[in-house]
Amino acid sequence: METVILAVVIAVVVLAVLGGLVVGSRRKKPLPPPPPAAPDITAPPAEPHVGDEAETPRDEPRRTIEEVDLPDGGSTGVAVEEPPLVEAPGIEIPEPTAGRLVRLRARLSRSQNALGKGLLTLLSREHLDDDTWEEIEDTLLTADVGVLPTQELVERLRERVKVLGTRSPEELRALLRDELLKLVGTDVDRTVKTEPADRKPGIVMVVGVNGTGKTTTTGKLARVLVADGRTVVLGAADTFRAAAADQLQTWGERVGAHTVRGPEAGDPASVAFDAVKEGKEMGVDVVLIDTAGRLHTKTGLMDELGKVKRVVEKHAPLDEVLLVLDATTGQNGLVQARVFAEVVDISGIVLTKLDGTAKGGIVVAVQRELGVPVKLVGLGEGADDLAPFEPEAFVDALIGD
Repeated sequence: METVILAVVIAVVVLAVLGGLVVGSRRKKPLPPPPPAAPDITAPPAEPHVGDEAETPRDEPRRTIEEVDLPDGGSTGVAVEEPPLVEAPGIEIPEPTAGRLVRLRARLSRSQNALGKGLLTLLSREHLDDDTWEEIEDTLLTADVGVLPTQELVERLRERVKVLGTRSPEELRALLRDELLKLVGTDVDRTVKTEPADRKPGIVMVVGVNGTGKTTTTGKLARVLVADGRTVVLGAADTFRAAAADQLQTWGERVGAHTVRGPEAGDPASVAFDAVKEGKEMGVDVVLIDTAGRLHTKTGLMDELGKVKRVVEKHAPLDEVLLVLDATTGQNGLVQARVFAEVVDISGIVLTKLDGTAKGGIVVAVQRELGVPVKLVGLGEGADDLAPFEPEAFVDALIGD
């Protein structure tokens, strides 16, 4: 019994101690702060409307537009810099064509060593034996004169030298000049046909393989015609070579010639047809048509050129078909000439790059091969380096002074 009483007393004491600890911890915890007082809410300033100041509007007198002093036209305001004016490129005045080949004689004479001076040196020997005449033949063949023309020239020279007997340098030069002029031909009409009697415009088609200077020659020919007082329209029918139309248009713009062009890789015959049509509508004197020199299609180049010719002739017959040949290719160029002549009836030849390494005998060979005359020669890269072919000036440049 005493044990039970003792256990009860201990339990009561423990409970009392625990109760005191709980009460003490509650007294130490801080009380939460009182809620803050409600702030005074001030309405925000009204946002400015269009034309208002960015602050609270003030009461102030307002003026009407009649009362506001506006600056007059003569007052100095903010300077506005105007864009610079782009001046259109000026029209160039080409050099006159009369006597142009004579002015370019120095360039032409660069090819005289292989032909003119070589022949004069051989003919000046005291004794002209068979070996010397063989050397003369070799000189002519090397200069691209051709086999048959060479044989004819040597035969005539042998006869005249035998008759002449003693030969002074002046006599030899006169003899050689005379025979070369016969070989080149002085009685041939070398005029580029651009003035048909019954209509306008004259129509000229320029043909040749790429790389011969065909498009450049067409542009230079436009300058030749403009220098002679003609008006020109250019037809950029070489639609298969990149930038050919741009190149031709640039040439035309220099002399004020209009260029008709079509889409890249378009139909060349269509461009040629439109060029002649516009030339007739504009009333120009000449239409020059630059044609393709290589086609990347299944249609052959010659078939395409034949089509261009047929389409153009629906307007009017072609007055001139000029074949452009690179004089530096020599006898190889004759192969090209034969093929073109079979398709488009070549009426004249343009020899380009005749200065420098070209051999003057190609003039004789190509005329013999095609039976048509050389009408124009290119003697440099300059814009006015295309000249009408003059046999006398050509031969004089070959044999020198």
